[in-house]
Amino acid sequence: MSRQCSRTGCAELATSTLSYQYARSLVWLDDLYDERDPHAYDLCQRHTARLSVPNGWRLEDRRTSRQLVYAGAGRLAG
Repeated sequence: MSRQCSRTGCAELATSTLSYQYARSLVWLDDLYDERDPHAYDLCQRHTARLSVPNGWRLEDRRTSRQLVYAGAGRLAG
């Protein structure tokens, strides 16, 4: 099961699937579906990490394994 990221111009392998329900202003992130769903988007790790939802929407991350993304050089304050 290897599919490419749905974002235009991205050639990375997809690692998660994004789906949403417009009427409830709700977005779900799931582990990559076994089969492609024409109503969902497959995203690579980079695009998943940069994902933001519109104001008033809620994001539910339902993936089984989550990676922490650190911005910065790893310096501690103090």
